[in-house]
Amino acid sequence: MHTTNLSALEPGQTATITSIHVEEELHHRLAAMGFRVGKQIQMVRRAHFAGPLHIRIGTTELMIRRKEARNIDVLPA
Repeated sequence: MHTTNLSALEPGQTATITSIHVEEELHHRLAAMGFRVGKQIQMVRRAHFAGPLHIRIGTTELMIRRKEARNIDVLPA
């Protein structure tokens, strides 16, 4: 399979995080929320227009801006 970015996942689709390409401060903030290489992630839903993405990592659900999601590479399951 090939990697893609998190913003390209469809609702219900799961993937594994392969890399995160953001500045250090944001990287630490994302890591604190569970965004780490090797973690499984699921797209719950996509807001309309350019709205945020509803993501599930383990038992944690959160919203992330599409701008940041485009910098997170994932390997779809």
